[in-house]
Amino acid sequence: MDAARPAKTGARAAPVVFLTGASSGIGEALARHYAAEGATLGLVARRAAQLDALAASLPGRHFTFAADVRDAAALQAAAGSFMQQAGVPDIVIGNAGVSVGTLTGELEDLPAFEAIFDINVLGLVRTFAPFVKPMQARRSGALVGIASVAGIRGLPGAGAYCASKSAAITYLESLRVELRGSGVKVQTICPGYIDTPMTAINPYPMPFLLSADEAAPRFARVIARGTSCAVVPWQMGVVARLLRLLPDTVFDFAFAKAGRKPRGTL
Repeated sequence: MDAARPAKTGARAAPVVFLTGASSGIGEALARHYAAEGATLGLVARRAAQLDALAASLPGRHFTFAADVRDAAALQAAAGSFMQQAGVPDIVIGNAGVSVGTLTGELEDLPAFEAIFDINVLGLVRTFAPFVKPMQARRSGALVGIASVAGIRGLPGAGAYCASKSAAITYLESLRVELRGSGVKVQTICPGYIDTPMTAINPYPMPFLLSADEAAPRFARVIARGTSCAVVPWQMGVVARLLRLLPDTVFDFAFAKAGRKPRGTL
């Protein structure tokens, strides 16, 4: 779909936002939140039909791009097209992510390990790469990566997901320091449990669970404040800090028999 940048609201123009993983879950909720604020959106996901249906349901006019974050050329083309028509975005949100249970001793799980790292880590790099220099030239903009509290410590049966989110947190920190002083902010958001299709199959209790519609405005407030790294909800931030402090022997004993996400393919 084509789009036009919305008119200014008062003295402040509504933001231009480029968002991956937009067809469901957190991405869809963020799209609805920003559209309600008058934003121009570039919506990216693999499922074209769902993207078009989402865009048609939103106020305003928006761009949709059916692309996989594993495809650098497709993301580059989407980013170029979006910037040509809507301008350099104010906010780029790398939200695309996948999760499935994995076991290192099961050789058939290796493709899932590879896919999770490719999407959750390198997908961020491919999403941000086209925008870094244009944002630097303008000396403004925010690159926002959606990581996870699962990146704080490794959990049984989730080695690929936990390690990928830990890598994402560290990558975003490196990029933040790299771009310091350029006018471009790099922000890390670590969600706790959010009620999405990804978490719906979890066969264990999920404390402090938020709906995607509850989470989206909280994420947006973090972005607007320019916070470098935040856990949402804050209660999971407290839990994450406590988990960091646990000695390995205590952590291992406490979590060895923790519930595990079902294994599967991607």
